[in-house]
Parts: sequence; C-alpha cells; structure tokens
Amino acid sequence: MCLVAVVPTGAPSVRNKRAFLVQLVKMIQKLEVINFRNFAHKLIKFPASTTVVAGPNASGKTNLLESIHLLSTGKSFRAEREFEMINYDQEIARIKARVGEEEESEVLEVVLTTGQLTAGAKLKVAPRKKLLVDGVGKRLMDFAGRFPSVLFSPQDMDLVTSSPSVRRQFFNAVLTQTDREYRRSFLAYEKGIKRRNRLLFAIREGAANRNQLTYWDMLLIKNGDTVTRLRQELVEYINRQSGLSNREFELQYSKNLVTEERLNKYAEAEVAAAQTLVGPHRDDFVFMVKNGSSSKFRELARFGSRGEARLAVLWLKLSEFAFIADKTHKEPTLLLDDILSELDEVRREAVLEVVAKHQTIITTAEDISDLNLSNVEKISLGG
Repeated sequence: MCLVAVVPTGAPSVRNKRAFLVQLVKMIQKLEVINFRNFAHKLIKFPASTTVVAGPNASGKTNLLESIHLLSTGKSFRAEREFEMINYDQEIARIKARVGEEEESEVLEVVLTTGQLTAGAKLKVAPRKKLLVDGVGKRLMDFAGRFPSVLFSPQDMDLVTSSPSVRRQFFNAVLTQTDREYRRSFLAYEKGIKRRNRLLFAIREGAANRNQLTYWDMLLIKNGDTVTRLRQELVEYINRQSGLSNREFELQYSKNLVTEERLNKYAEAEVAAAQTLVGPHRDDFVFMVKNGSSSKFRELARFGSRGEARLAVLWLKLSEFAFIADKTHKEPTLLLDDILSELDEVRREAVLEVVAKHQTIITTAEDISDLNLSNVEKISLGG
C-alpha cells in the first residue's frame, strides 16, 4: 500500500512538524451484534470511507457506536455495569467484528453474560465478560488497542465543566488504546485501590492492622508513577497542538501523586473514610484559553464562554485523533454520535475535513445531505 506523508487539512498541526501518514483505510470491515442493547441481531458491512447511520431517537444509533468502541477499549463509555448492555431478558450478548486491512485483518469479539447461563434445567456460572481475538481468549491489556477509534459525542461538549472523573475517563480511554504499559499499570492500580480500600475498611472495623497495607502501598506507588508519567506525556502532546479560530488552548495537569510520604500524611483520614485519598484516581485536568490579542491564559470553566468551551473540546478531540494515529501508526476510525448538529459552520468544517480522509461512522436523526459528503453509504435504523 502506498502511504502519503501529509499533514491533513483541518487536523491540528504538530509543532515539532512530525508528518501524518494519511490513508483511507478500512479499519472495521463488518460488525455483528447479537442481543446487544436493543439489537436482537444486526450485521453491517462498512466501506473505507463514510457510513451514515440514520434513524429516529431511541432506534439504537448510539448503541451501535457503543458496540464498536467497546471493541477498541474493551469497556463501555456508557454502562456502569456491563450486564446493562445485554438485551432485556437475555443471558448473553456478542459483539464481533473483522478489523484491519484484508491481508492483516483479525476478528475481535466481546462476549457479555449476566454471570449465569441456563443449561437445561440448571444455571451454570459464567464469566461476565470474555475478550477474544480470532477465537482465542485475551486479557484486557492484550485486547485493547488492536482497533483504534475516536468517539465524538454530544456528552463530550461538557468535558470542560463536568466532574474530574469524566476527564480522567477521557485520558484512560485514549491511553488504553495506545499504550500497553499504561493498560498494565492502570489495571494493576485499579485492582490495588479496590483491595486497599477493603483493607482500610477492615482496619477501621478492627479486623485488620496497618502492617497489611505495606504491599498495597508499594503496588500503588509503583503503578501510580507510571500512570502519572504517561498522562503527563499525553498532556504535553495535546498542548503542542495548534489552536482553533484565533483561540489558543492548554491543559494544566493537576496531579495527585501517590508517595509513601503522602500516604503516611493521610493515614488516619484514610482509615476513617475507608478510602484511598491520594493518587492518580483523583487527578484532574484544567482547560485554559487565551485569544489572539491576549498574552495570558485564563481558566476556561470559570472565565470562558460556552462557544469557547465547545471549541476547546473540538481541539481536544482532534488532538486525540492525531495522538492515536501517531502512537499506533494506524488511522483510527472516527465515530461521530449525532454531533454535527451540535457544531456551528466553522467547527463543522474542521470535523468534515478529517472525515474526508478517514473511515468515519456518523449517526444522525436529521437530514445531513447538505454537507456534501462524498463516498457515503447510508444505513437506516427503524423506530
């Protein structure tokens, strides 16, 4: 395949002038979902260009993108509990797709269960989630990142003003797709937090002693350092991207470091709360903005307009796309969840220039024929 090194028009430029490898690649070839959300069964083939999924509200458009994004990260961007994704009154759901170019394609599959499967007159205990590549079971750290995608949804518009947990979720989703070291460290860190919190509760109730915390403290410090370092690298990459519409943006990383000294400082408070009070699970990322005539950045959530906040989110998502492409050497599939109706003409043009160069799946409840999209295939979902 011939790759052309260019910087895509409309995408954020990288100030160290690294080139993008732009190609129209069919990253996802076909998708099959069974008993997933409102779909009993759906089989869809995708072109290398643009697919428009049209249908009224509640027809399952977002569910379709959720199933695709699930294959990228191994986790839902919506469901708090994974069994919620299983079709009502069913015990098992499957999401299966062939991804990659023909000569190097593979089949990714996610199998979800309620934890029990009916076997004749008996109930059989089953794993709640299985991740498979070409039929072979994989751990999350070996599954995520095989099929990169970038999701842009109306909920992203609130990233600037929403809670820190939403911003952390964004960073986790990006780094989970791009860095195996991050996946390993973050999964170990999450496990350590859960075990350590249970132990803190036991200490508070007099059922354990502080010496038992030592192992989990060391585990959090080791893996927390990696999580912080890789988040810092992503922040620095994003901050190298050019602004939009005469606005410059910056992310300030508010680190919550986990060290032996800080754990000792908060030791009594942690036992009282039965919660780990320090560490990157309490990080935040603050959006800053300045216009062309200003020399100083100001905090966007406090002093920016709603229009500037929307522009900042667009800057962030375009930066995400560039970062994933740069780190994985693959062109992510762009997933636009009814987002074009949320953007004004300037912002819409910036997105559409990226759409024209990459495989894109757009959901909409409106007529978008006036957008002059080329090489489009349309899929209709019923009410």
